[in-house]
Amino acid sequence: MEQTDRFAQIKERQKRIEENLSQINHKIAVLSGKGGVGKTTVAVNLAVALAEEGFEVGLADLDIHGPDVARMLGLMDEPVMQDGLILPLTYLTNLKVLSMAMLLEDGQPVVWRGPLKHTVIQQFLGDTNWGKLDFLIFDMPPGTGDEALSLFQLVKLDGTVIVTTPQRVAVDDVERAINFVNEMGQKVLGFVTNMAYLICPNCGTKIKPFGEGVVNELMQRTGVNCLGEVPMDPVVAQYSDVGKPVVSFLRGSEAEKSFRKIVGNILREVGE
Repeated sequence: MEQTDRFAQIKERQKRIEENLSQINHKIAVLSGKGGVGKTTVAVNLAVALAEEGFEVGLADLDIHGPDVARMLGLMDEPVMQDGLILPLTYLTNLKVLSMAMLLEDGQPVVWRGPLKHTVIQQFLGDTNWGKLDFLIFDMPPGTGDEALSLFQLVKLDGTVIVTTPQRVAVDDVERAINFVNEMGQKVLGFVTNMAYLICPNCGTKIKPFGEGVVNELMQRTGVNCLGEVPMDPVVAQYSDVGKPVVSFLRGSEAEKSFRKIVGNILREVGE
């Protein structure tokens, strides 16, 4: 009897997730093979850029142990409940955001094993009032662990964007991440190369400190296209730390232009 009730609960929760997400046109995960490549910076700026294009957008921070989305958008209030559902916080007027950071005290660690993380992801999907959206962006933790497994098993995505830097160690992990996505029956939209180049402040020359061969090799080996390159610029990190996405606060910069280009390529990939 207990087992029957358990199966019924699982079935009911899955049904609630499907009904909730049925109002969302496109669902995209932002993933990285390793940490430290600027994945959250990319996810945040893509979501803001889509919102500025006029789309209704949601951003779900599924990096349970290291949630940074809230800080990068300057959203630190605690969400409220309404009619039994979590209400995400709002950035601009058309970007809904939910992160574990909004539910924790400063510095409080999340010491959870897989089953608890799976339950939280189910709540982010089925117990959150996302409403009708054009895009729901999932910021994933680095690697191919519990959170990615849970999301890929619960949701059929329109695709995954994988973030890397043009270094051999990072690119090796990207290839593993691409294979993981494929094995899970999901689609890779392409990869984004962060910290790909810098602009000389004196002469304006584009310099690629890591070279170009590794990224070209990755495209050849995997058949996955590069959606765009983001420059190495300390101002991007400085603005992110104080809740100012560069697509909004550094108009006309090389970084802003690169994110706009990536958004354009993603829109083409999903048929928008």
